[in-house]
Amino acid sequence: MTGPSLANLWNRKAGTLASFPRYSSALKDSGIIWNDKTLDEWIKNPQTLVPGNDMPFQGIDNPQQRADLLAFLKQATQPGHAPPQMGGMGGGELNLKTVGPDHRVRAVSYCGDTYRVTTSDGKSRAFWERNLRFKIDSGNDGPKKGMPALVGAGGMGDRADVIFSSAEEISGFIKDECGAQ
Repeated sequence: MTGPSLANLWNRKAGTLASFPRYSSALKDSGIIWNDKTLDEWIKNPQTLVPGNDMPFQGIDNPQQRADLLAFLKQATQPGHAPPQMGGMGGGELNLKTVGPDHRVRAVSYCGDTYRVTTSDGKSRAFWERNLRFKIDSGNDGPKKGMPALVGAGGMGDRADVIFSSAEEISGFIKDECGAQ
């Protein structure tokens, strides 16, 4: 996950969700309880509310846009009200150790400006080089060593991530197919 789950966000202490281990010390030590006021200030400018936090978001100046976003979040983060997950390869808190053969990467080849990813179910998909990213997840839900996972990354199905268990795996996994021609 890029960030912590927002489920049941209201009245939760900032930086305390156990399933997200990457909170900054500044946020963990802030003592903030998320409510309408603190969330509005956070969305306006995270660095002003909590100086030194790791949030890369620059904020939203427009008060109406913030109010609209807060109204949506307040509804969507309540139990039973979360919007449905999009289908396909990505989304949510996915345990990469247990993904099926349609997500388990068997091979990655590269030629010109195109990567070809073959999954364990025998299917192969082409991705333009800027639409495929290689990432690492060494956490509990990350892939097993030598068993990278393919996860959708938005767009119209033309973007994806291949997630490895460690950096050492990446270069050895990608094969140059141009040299074989």
